[in-house]
Amino acid sequence: MEVAGDTVGQIDQGLLLLVGFGADDAEHLGESEIEKISSKVLKLRCFSDEEGKMNLSLRDIDGAILAISQFTLYGNLRKGNRPSFGPALEPEKANTLFERFCEILNKEIEVQKGVFGADMKVELLNDGPVTFILDSSEILGPRK
Repeated sequence: MEVAGDTVGQIDQGLLLLVGFGADDAEHLGESEIEKISSKVLKLRCFSDEEGKMNLSLRDIDGAILAISQFTLYGNLRKGNRPSFGPALEPEKANTLFERFCEILNKEIEVQKGVFGADMKVELLNDGPVTFILDSSEILGPRK
């Protein structure tokens, strides 16, 4: 991943996480919720074993994480042709949640990060290709 021509993050084998936070996440995602989400990422068995079965986690393959804060995941495309980003959490609060998420992951596995708010050039070699969408409500249950 590059910012202004400089490599700021790079991993060999692992996961590229595009991480977005919605407008109500600041009030719903505390420490225990972020830990649960982090645990799910670390335990996700999405890498192939010797039989080609998705059976291995990041730890099993000695992988790493490249994490990129991505508010555009919350782009609303319902009206017109230009996306609205109203559903995204405001930048300062989103950066706080993103940094805490990465800190928790980094306790157990190498985490490389993008530069929050920067224009980044991201290269990906998607082996499979395999892509998952992980929504916090799927891990934590519906919000009350």
